[in-house]
Formats: sequence, structure tokens, C-alpha cells
Amino acid sequence: MRGLRIMKKYNIGFIGCGKMASAIIKGITNSKFLNPDNIIATKSSTENLEQISTELKIKIILDNIEAVKSSDVIFVAVKPAQVIPVLEQIKCLDLSGKTFVSLAAGIKLEELETVLPQVGFIRVMPNTPVLVNEGMTGICVGKYVDSDVLDYVQSLFSSIGKSVVIEEDKMDILTAISGSGPAFFYKIINDIARAGESLGLDYEKALLLSIQTAIGSAKMAINRKTTMENLISNVATKGGCTRVGVDIMEEVDTAKIFAEVVSKTSQKASELGKS
Repeated sequence: MRGLRIMKKYNIGFIGCGKMASAIIKGITNSKFLNPDNIIATKSSTENLEQISTELKIKIILDNIEAVKSSDVIFVAVKPAQVIPVLEQIKCLDLSGKTFVSLAAGIKLEELETVLPQVGFIRVMPNTPVLVNEGMTGICVGKYVDSDVLDYVQSLFSSIGKSVVIEEDKMDILTAISGSGPAFFYKIINDIARAGESLGLDYEKALLLSIQTAIGSAKMAINRKTTMENLISNVATKGGCTRVGVDIMEEVDTAKIFAEVVSKTSQKASELGKS
């Protein structure tokens, strides 16, 4: 068939198997994007190794070098302070044809490419909703990344949500908005539910109201044919009860509060790569 492009299949490795790596693995296997047999991961100790291996349905080993040798695309999913030592450990290997995907906040592509020159690096910042195929992932691309591999990585993250390619100097801002964002939204949802509870509503019922309202509002925002400001004013009509609540939010200046939340979180994301 003319124009039909068959995407190459790659063997995937994860150096590190913490919460985010596990969420990605569960997401891409649950979405059928990749067979568990094509995934290998490493842990730094034997603690819970068999349990995690059984839960994720993948092979987990202790040897980073062996995982790199058997993989085409390698996710570096360790803490930022451990990234450079991990790369130093494997620089003796033949890395031709391999691409590394770094999940570490704050560590720039230039730093990664300095340790492993001429090697393809992609920086990504996913969030935990990848576990339910509703993730948001930011992607920035290094100098030596093959276009087919980039397409594959984008498709991988698109199978568990949405992805966007951005400039690297915007990555810390993205980290604050979408990487850390789930915790902010959980807090808002919970605070609204607790407010309902304080007025006499059963907490679980108040939480259901808050969660479903968040889901519905998000869907309307996604499908909007107008501005976010108009969506607000369409509900918060003059003289109505919603307007009272929105006025309070404007009085306490939630816009300023969230500006500080995003700014400070972004700043911390930048600092993580320097610690």
C-alpha cells in the first residue's frame, strides 16, 4: 500500500524501575503498544525484585550493562544525581545504534552528550497519569537522534496519553505544569471535597462530586470553541452563586498563587540537575 509506513519495533530497556518507570511500563503494556517480552529493566538491589517483576510482567535484572547491551532504546529512570554515574558506567560499551531517553529533571542534553559523545539522547518529562493512558509528556531532542527513533518515542508516549516536543529551555516550566501538576490537581480536588465535608456532606460523596466535576470540566476545556475566560463566565453569571465563589478566588488572587507555585516548582526542577 503506497504511503503506508511500518514502524520498526525496538527492544526497550529501563535503567531504574521506580514509580515513574513502572507507570510507563504498565501504560505501554496495558495499551498493547509493546509486548512485555520486549522490555527489560534494572534495579539497584534485590529488594522486592521478584514482586515487581511479577507485577510488571517483565524481566528485571541487577546489571545495567547487560540491560544496555540487549536494548535499542534505553530509558534512564534513576534520580538526577545518579544519571551521570550511570552513563559513566556504560561509556565503555559499543553504543552505536542505541538511543537514551532521560527522565531526569534538570539535567541538560549537553551534559548527557558530554559524557557519551555522538550518542542520541532524548529528554522526556512524563507524568503519572501515563498509568491510565492519560499522561502528558514533554519531549526535547538531542543532536544525534535518528528520526525513526524519535517517531517511535513519540508514538510510545502517545499510546499512554499525549506528547509535545518543546525547546529544552522550556523543559523546567513543563515539569512544573504537567510533571508536578497531578499533585496540584489532586490537592484542589481534595480541598473542594473537604470543604463540602465541613458543611455536612459525606466525604466520599463530596469527593465523587469534586472528581467528576473535574473530569467533566477538563473534557469541556479540551473540546472548547471559545476562550477559557468565556467558559468561566458562562458558568459564573452575574448575580449567581458561582459568581460569588469566583469573586472570592479573584480576591485572594489564585492566579498569583499558581504563578508562584509554577515558578518555584520550575526553579526546583532546574536545581535538581545541579545537586
